[in-house]
Amino acid sequence: MSAPLLVLDRVNKIYDPDGPNPVHAVRDLDLAVNPGEIVALLGSSGCGKTSTLRMIAGFEAVSAGSITLAGRAIHDLAPARRNVAMAFEGYALYPPLTVRENIAFALKSRRRDRDGIARRVAEIARLLEIEDILDRYPSQISGGQQQRASLARALIRPADLHLLDEPMGQLEPQLRAHLRGRLKHFIREGGLTVILVTHDQTEANALADRIAVMEGGVLQQFDSPARLRERPANLFTGAFIGEPPMNLLEAEVEARDGRIIFRLKGGAPLDYPAGELSPALLEWLRRGGRVTLGVRPHRVRIGPGGLPAQVLANQWLGDQSHVAASFAGGVIVSVEHDRVPHGPGAEIGLTIALADLHIFDPASGRAIGHGGRLVEET
Repeated sequence: MSAPLLVLDRVNKIYDPDGPNPVHAVRDLDLAVNPGEIVALLGSSGCGKTSTLRMIAGFEAVSAGSITLAGRAIHDLAPARRNVAMAFEGYALYPPLTVRENIAFALKSRRRDRDGIARRVAEIARLLEIEDILDRYPSQISGGQQQRASLARALIRPADLHLLDEPMGQLEPQLRAHLRGRLKHFIREGGLTVILVTHDQTEANALADRIAVMEGGVLQQFDSPARLRERPANLFTGAFIGEPPMNLLEAEVEARDGRIIFRLKGGAPLDYPAGELSPALLEWLRRGGRVTLGVRPHRVRIGPGGLPAQVLANQWLGDQSHVAASFAGGVIVSVEHDRVPHGPGAEIGLTIALADLHIFDPASGRAIGHGGRLVEET
């Protein structure tokens, strides 16, 4: 395997460090990005993702730690010396230049031939569907068009690394979905290495090879979209990733008569044969105590013979039913791909398979097991 192209080593960002209320926006961040990889920084507002992107670009100083790109330490270099291209969330187009001139600017500064520049601009304009605005000025086009022009200007530039800050946040949902596939193909064909900041899980899952989930300036998990969903490292990642969010249930563990029982609030038992669990997880659970259980809504099955619950709401969304039910002292959500005939107040049965169960330590939030196996085994 080739060496990482980009390495962040214990990177910190502290705003106003000597003031009365310093803000520790990024904490001891370690991140390694491989050549040709698409990485998403995902999290809610204030999680540290944009600060991280701006430190890589050079628009924010690193408070501590180092950033290496293509074998060069860049954290002390001026932005222009880093060979990094960036599409800004605020567009940052040059007002006196047309859209065509904005996109071509980086190529002209490198003294590329005029015909080659014209071809490249036409290609990227077709990709992002902005051919009809190339001769307009930034003040004459919409926010969504400005965003696509900014994205085109960044992608057309030869660089070691391309940084995209909320690259399609201003676009209509249909156009955004349409362009995602095109954008990923363009990045793959060009062999670009890309880091994008987004708060949109759909965008992160559609574009990224790996996703760095951040909260409170701390990297919670850096993994593939599939592993974030099926093997969350902690409660935060488990609850943050997925729509609708993961159901969380507090339980007391009992081990008796060759079975493991998770006693939920109100006494409802999730009961499984001990032999269905790995020996390592079984040993951990036999200590007893409290755990937090997680189960994705798509894995909660409605049918006869399950634990009793009462329907609170039933929404048909055109291709799936979202059923919210009163269960174990709280609310649990089930997603079914067919219509569910039960209305509010109806009594239903819920089944949760051991293979779909995630087990967390409620004190630390760390994941203990997934699908009947200890985390270290998964």
